[in-house]
Amino acid sequence: MNLTSFRRKVRSLDRLVRETRMFARAMKSPRHPILAHVIPIRRCNLSCAYCNEYDDFSKPVPTAEMLRRIDLLAALGTTVITISGGEPLLHPELDRIIRRIRSHGIIAGLISNGYLLTPERIKRLNRAGLDHLQISIDNVMPDEVSKKSLKVLDTKLRWLAAHAEFVVNINSVIGGSIRNPEDALAVARRAMQLGFTSTVGIIHDGAGQLQPLSEQQQKVYEEIMRLGKASFSSFAYYNQFQKNLVRGLPNDWSCRAGSRYLYICEDGLVHYCSQQRGFPGIPLEKYTREHLEREYHTVKPCAPYCTVSCVHQVAMIDRLREKPMEALARFFPSEPGPSCGMPAAVRVLSWLFLPPKPNSKRRIFTSAALRLLGIR
Repeated sequence: MNLTSFRRKVRSLDRLVRETRMFARAMKSPRHPILAHVIPIRRCNLSCAYCNEYDDFSKPVPTAEMLRRIDLLAALGTTVITISGGEPLLHPELDRIIRRIRSHGIIAGLISNGYLLTPERIKRLNRAGLDHLQISIDNVMPDEVSKKSLKVLDTKLRWLAAHAEFVVNINSVIGGSIRNPEDALAVARRAMQLGFTSTVGIIHDGAGQLQPLSEQQQKVYEEIMRLGKASFSSFAYYNQFQKNLVRGLPNDWSCRAGSRYLYICEDGLVHYCSQQRGFPGIPLEKYTREHLEREYHTVKPCAPYCTVSCVHQVAMIDRLREKPMEALARFFPSEPGPSCGMPAAVRVLSWLFLPPKPNSKRRIFTSAALRLLGIR
């Protein structure tokens, strides 16, 4: 075992403990954000035709202001912070921002197009304490719609496979103006060949709403799903949200954006998500627990056809806490195919942290687990 492999294993165990703590806190109380996206720069070095989350001129948010925003999110009890953009690797002090996230005990994620990665940059992200990196790859060969292609990025992926001590997820996409849906399958296969996790997203319109998939696109989606295996990290992809969306069907769910999920734009305003900027549009320094409580219960009219998977994920945890048996049956239906069967980690965590029945002996284990994780 080389040094990089050893360090990966050590960090993986540490990350597992922290992610278990995150899950336990979320199951214990709904009164803190689970996940926040922060934008340190709106500018991007690419101009993908379908994207509405970038410009080509914005300056980086001053580092002192970004650190202040991280501190404010920590004060609200946020357990995961993902840095996005634009292209966040363009921020000159991204490493300091990641270190500030980790200093609060918060899980640190990054969404990047990967173009600016080098072996030394990857090692700097290791030293900063990054936990998760996601790169979206849209096609095999670059075209006028997107330059985020496997051909261009494969060298970067091999560097990540050699040097990254954090989890790398490669997200392929289907729908919208993506020309060849089979490209998503090629991207997913390459990701798994390199030892990364792989997910697939459905391209949304400018409001985050569904663009129905064709029969060919649906077939590719199902084949990608068959490549994966059930695990806690893939929990959010073994559920009915995307199954309904690929068929053009609405989802009946309670969106917790503005409460359990926060999107903090470059101006420091809190929004529901990247596709609903302007709502509620309150400065982060003025965002209170009263706002969290109000938005937890606010009905969002865009929810039925929403494709923003990170918002789905946090809502799934609350559904699991509120109606555990119904939620588990819904997320892991007993049906043939790759999605049947609950991942072992989900079974264990559910047993430990789902609300126990009165006088249940399981309460003893739950209490002990919470104390062990430092949760009172």
